Formats: sequence, C-alpha cells, structure tokens
Amino acid sequence: MDEPRDLNVGDWTLKIRVPKGAGPHPVIFLIHGWTGYEKSMWVFASRLPHDALLVAPRAPYVSQHPQFGGYSWVEERGQNFSSLEMFQPAINSFQTLISELPNQLPGDFSQIGMVGFSQGAAFSFSYALKNPSRVNHLAALAGFIPAEPGSLAALSSTPVFIAHGIQDDTVPITKAREARAALEAAGVKVVYCESETGHKLGANCAKQLHEFCRSDQ
Repeated sequence: MDEPRDLNVGDWTLKIRVPKGAGPHPVIFLIHGWTGYEKSMWVFASRLPHDALLVAPRAPYVSQHPQFGGYSWVEERGQNFSSLEMFQPAINSFQTLISELPNQLPGDFSQIGMVGFSQGAAFSFSYALKNPSRVNHLAALAGFIPAEPGSLAALSSTPVFIAHGIQDDTVPITKAREARAALEAAGVKVVYCESETGHKLGANCAKQLHEFCRSDQ
C-alpha cells in the first residue's frame, strides 16, 4: 500500500492511505473527536484492513478550546452532549466531500465504513442516521449517540461496534451502555466491548475492532 499522505479537496484537509491495486477499494473514514485533527485517528490505522482506502478528514470548525485547540464537528459545543441537529451543517459539508472524492481517489464511495472517536463517533452516528443506505458499518469508540437522534431503526441494516472504557470520565460508560440497549431495541446488530481504561480504546477492544472492520466478513 502507499504511505499515508496529506490531501486537500476543496476546503477539506485529509490524511489518506491508498492500497495497492487499481481499485475501487472499500472505503473507511476515520472521524476524530473534539480538539482532534486529521492525524489524530491514525493510531487506529494498523487495526484496519490493509485493502481499505483510509480517509481521515479534519473537522470543519475550530474547537474553541482555549488550551488544546484542534477542530470540532459542531460549530458551537454546548455544555451537554451535542444533538443530531447540531451536526447537520457538518453532515451537509461531508456529503459534498464524499461526492467529490471519487474524482480524486480509487475508492467505492457508494458504501463507506466509519470509525469515529468520542465526538467523532456521535458525528458518525448522525451521518449514518441521515444516510443509512450509504454506511455499511460503523465503529463508535469512546463515543455517544447524539441527543434527540430520531428513529434508530434507520440503522437496522448497519452493523455497529461500540468500544468504551469503564473509567472514561469524558464520556461516561453509561452512554455506551445506553447506546447498546437503544440500538439493539431498534433491531441493530451490535458488537460491544468494554475495557478497564479511560477515554481511549483498550487493547482487548482494539482486537475486536480489527475483526469488525474486516472487509471479507
């Protein structure tokens, strides 16, 4: 496969990894969390299929965090967990990006996988809820379902992987457990993993992420 490289498409800044061969390759988007940027998610790249085209976009808004900086998937982050509606402008912009990428990269963008961390997981859920036929699998790492999500039954054909640390003091473990229960009640197939960690992906869950994202399943 090619070495990871940077790519600019319109207003978007991306980090990508292109597999060997002509393609079109399966596509997985790596969606960083609040205060992250396009390189933040690359720690997970080794856990993802080598035949997948990996695309890590920088979120469109500055985070407004006085210390960490970085970027955000919502323009103004409130005190509570962001709602589906707050993600809508980023969803619209992301949809435009996806429509442009087939002209730039040898991927099959008609069906995409999404691996999101924290706020990036919530954005991934939001995008999938608005575009359920386009997302063929979704991994939510240390994340949450957006507030006021609408009908989760829209994801009934989208397998979901949830991984969360029991000691997470940024997004409480209760958010993961509530998400699992709500998704399963809506008929969504969920693979669930907890680990004795904080706001990160535990080693046991990293192994399950690799199995979940395998393109030959």
